[in-house]
Amino acid sequence: MPSRTVLITGGAKGIGKKTAEMFARKGFNLVINYRNSQKEAEKFVKSLHSLYKIECVTVQGDISSPEDCENIVKESVKSFQSIDILIHNAGPYVKERKSFDQYSLEEWQYMVNGNLNSVFYLTKLIIPYMRSKKWGRIITVGYDRVDQAPGWVYRSAFAAAKTGVASLTRTISIEEAKNGITANMVCPGDIVGEWKEETIEKAHNHQDEQTPIGRPGTGEDVARTIGFLCSEDSDFITGSIIPVTGGKDVLGKVFHHMDEG
Repeated sequence: MPSRTVLITGGAKGIGKKTAEMFARKGFNLVINYRNSQKEAEKFVKSLHSLYKIECVTVQGDISSPEDCENIVKESVKSFQSIDILIHNAGPYVKERKSFDQYSLEEWQYMVNGNLNSVFYLTKLIIPYMRSKKWGRIITVGYDRVDQAPGWVYRSAFAAAKTGVASLTRTISIEEAKNGITANMVCPGDIVGEWKEETIEKAHNHQDEQTPIGRPGTGEDVARTIGFLCSEDSDFITGSIIPVTGGKDVLGKVFHHMDEG
């Protein structure tokens, strides 16, 4: 099999970083996109090259900007001629609890551009390279129960954008099936803090009574799921929205805490 090239947005830290490590172990070429963490990204790429002897580059860019997306793709193709796998990992998230009317126009537009429009920008630019090879994998990232379009209090912009991404992912999967391209969404559960870059092995040594599976979720759990969806063996899986939650009802937990408050 010829070497594949993977572009991961926001791939220098968190779940994106864990996903990059997974692809590196499998021998894929990597493009690590970052917005502000240049030193961290460059250090990470050097370590991947040293450990796995793969070709790996960094590309700076804010995915909420169409112009930056054009440059990300231009620089990626300059290094590797094409992009075979696109991981839409990056996406802005406002941690502050805000009702929908408290968002400024600028905040709302940034959230929608960074989480929804960015998927359109990058996919539109990269699809021609995948079509030319009659092969491609596109992965988007959602949240628990996104396929049901649930309300999410204090997260209106994020939830609205990701719900749009879920629909767009399924549309892409149908339109591009004839071209050998699959599109799927993974929905991480309550994976927070250091666990985004941790291993499953470490998680097995920690109990989490709120998660039915009994342990915390990790970035490796999400990366493994993405890895399978991007493999040769997954060509019959497309248009799927896959929760990686350990059985935990993440939104139910949010609403429960609101009732308690």
